[in-house]
Order: sequence, then C-alpha cells, then structure tokens
Amino acid sequence: MISSVRHAVSPFPSSGFLTQRRSLAKPRFWPLPIIRNEQLNLNHSVSPQKPIYISSVETFSPLPAAKIQKREVVCNAYEAADRPLEINIELPDEQAAEAAQRIKIGLYFATWWALNVVFNIYNKKVLNAFPYPWLTSTLSLAAGSLMMMISWATRVAETPKVDLEFWKMLLPVAVAHTIGHVAATVSMSKVAVSFTHIIKSGEPAFSVLVSRFLLGDTFPLTVYLSLLPIIGGCSLAALTELNFNMIGFMGAMISNLAFVFRNIFSKKGMKGKSVSGMNYYACLSMLSLLILTPFAIAVEGHQMWAAGWQKAVSQIGPNFVRWVVAQSVFYHLYNQVSYMSLDQISPLTFSIGNTMKRISVIVSSIIIFHTPVQPINALGAAIAILGTFLYSQAKQ
Repeated sequence: MISSVRHAVSPFPSSGFLTQRRSLAKPRFWPLPIIRNEQLNLNHSVSPQKPIYISSVETFSPLPAAKIQKREVVCNAYEAADRPLEINIELPDEQAAEAAQRIKIGLYFATWWALNVVFNIYNKKVLNAFPYPWLTSTLSLAAGSLMMMISWATRVAETPKVDLEFWKMLLPVAVAHTIGHVAATVSMSKVAVSFTHIIKSGEPAFSVLVSRFLLGDTFPLTVYLSLLPIIGGCSLAALTELNFNMIGFMGAMISNLAFVFRNIFSKKGMKGKSVSGMNYYACLSMLSLLILTPFAIAVEGHQMWAAGWQKAVSQIGPNFVRWVVAQSVFYHLYNQVSYMSLDQISPLTFSIGNTMKRISVIVSSIIIFHTPVQPINALGAAIAILGTFLYSQAKQ
C-alpha cells in the first residue's frame, strides 16, 4: 500500500528572511490512495489489521527563492503478507552431525558383519573338534554375562535400572532366545555353516506366517509374493546339499521359528522401557544362561564334557582352548553390536543389514572350510537371499 504525505511551507521573500518571523502553515494531508490488488499482483486484500512497513523515504529540497517553495516528503510502504516466509537453512553443524551419524552407522554395520564372520568360523572349529552344542551354547552366554558384569562393576558401561516387572517381561523373550540359540548351534554341529545360514535366511517366511495366523496381522500382496523366492530358494538349496543332515536342517528351522517369537515378545514386552540395546542384550544373556544351564547338564552332562574336552585338547592342543574363548567372546560381541545398531537405525535398515551379513558369512565359510558347492545349490542360496532382500523392501 503506497501513500504520500506532503508538508507545505508558506512563501517569504529572501530579503526579509532575518527580519520577518517564520510562519509555517499547518501540515496538509491528502487522502491516501488505495491501490487495488490487481495493480500489486497480490493474492490478498488490504486489511487495516495488518502492519505497514516503510520501504523508502524520499525528500525533495526547496526550489529557488524566486519561485514558490515547497517541501515534499514521499513515503512508500508495503503491507505485511498473510504468513511469514518459510526459510530453511541448513547449518554447517547440522550437516556435520548428519555425516557423523552416517559414519557411525557404517562402522556399526562393518563391525557387526566382521564379528559375526569370526564367530561362525571359530564356532564351527570348536564343534568339529568338540561336538557338544549344548555346552558350547552355554559357554557363549556365560562369557557375555561375565563381560557385562565386569563392565558394570568397573563403570565402563552404565548399570541398567530395571525392576521385577522388567524381568517378567523379559522372561518369554529369553526362553525364545535360548531355544533359537541352541537350535542354531545344533544345526552347525551337523551341517556346513553355509547351509545353516541359507536355511536361516528363510526366517521372514516364518515371521509372516506366525504374524498372520497367530496374531491376525495383515500384509500387502507384495510381502506374500516376496516369500515365494525365499521358500523356493531354501528348498532348492536343501534338496541339492551334498552333506544334508535332517537334524541340522530341523535345527535351523526351529531356530527360525524361535527367533520369530523372540522378536514378537520383545516388541510387545519392551514398549516404554528405557534400557539401551547393549544393556538389554546383557540382561537377556544372563536370563538365558539361567534357563539353559540345567537343560545342558541334563542333555549332555559333565562326564561327556570331560571326555570330549580331553580328546579335543589331545588332538588339537592349546589352540582348542583359544577357539572356545574366541567363539564365546565373539558371539556376545556381535550380538551386542547388532542390538546397539538397532538403537540407531530403522527396522528396515536393520533387516537389509542382516541379509548382507548372511551373504558375508556364507561366502567366507565356503572359502575357509572349502565347502563343496554345486551350481544348483549356489543358485538356490542366491534366490533365497534375493527373496529376503525383496521382503525387506516390500515391508517398507
């Protein structure tokens, strides 16, 4: 809205400037012209309730003395807009923080995969020399529990603040985790590491079926279609496995089912609990250790362990003890890092990372243990892993 204000001064001769009294007329104001919206190309009408902002002021000097002198001030103004301007400015600090977060997540993933590969290698070495998966599983949980208790005692890690209700919610999660852990170890004691992980890549199929028929959840058609290559690839890999073993196959299948229930119980029971991923897994390991220990003693027993341990040490030497320690420590570390990474990323990103982890484990185990693989068997594994990736994309 543009307006003009004119300030008029009465004329007087230049010779009487010092003798005559200066006489000023009252300022005269002209009506402010209203400029229509069409002229200003505005999308809103002029409102008296909106503030007016001065944009420029121009002052004109008096004319020569011979002429009538006028003093004029022109004031241009504009009306405030309906809403403030939206300006998005990315500060350098925010950009640096985002880049640092990406680097942090990348380090989590790389560490997770590397630790998992190392664990599977040492775990298979131990099971080849000492075929007692129940004790091996128990030692893995015991090592992790001991490491976390030392971390809490030395203030390296913050001690979690948990109550009795927390342990009640954690109990079904720990039961499912114990079953899945033992079943996977039993599977790897009977078949190749690569075959166990090929079958375990079918876990999404169990997740969808359990959620659909037991919990009543529904999924898009694309999710169901993504299960076809998973089931087909796992079936093809199982039928063409050179060293197929039914106990090893069933162990991997039971592990899939158990871990699906572990995830379901964990989501339902841990809502609203402010426990970090690292401490959550530490508490889970301790409770699973209490559950597993009596069953391990009942199934295998200390006499079998003593005889098997003596035989393994006599055949391999001190390296066997190092293998046991390594597989126990790396089992806890890779799981701990996976739970810590889940605190930083979405479930979808975590699922994709888990798929890539299985690829790294399968490829590395085939290379290190010289596992014979037929082309049709490799094709089945590739189809199953591709289906897992498609499943993670379909659930987005």
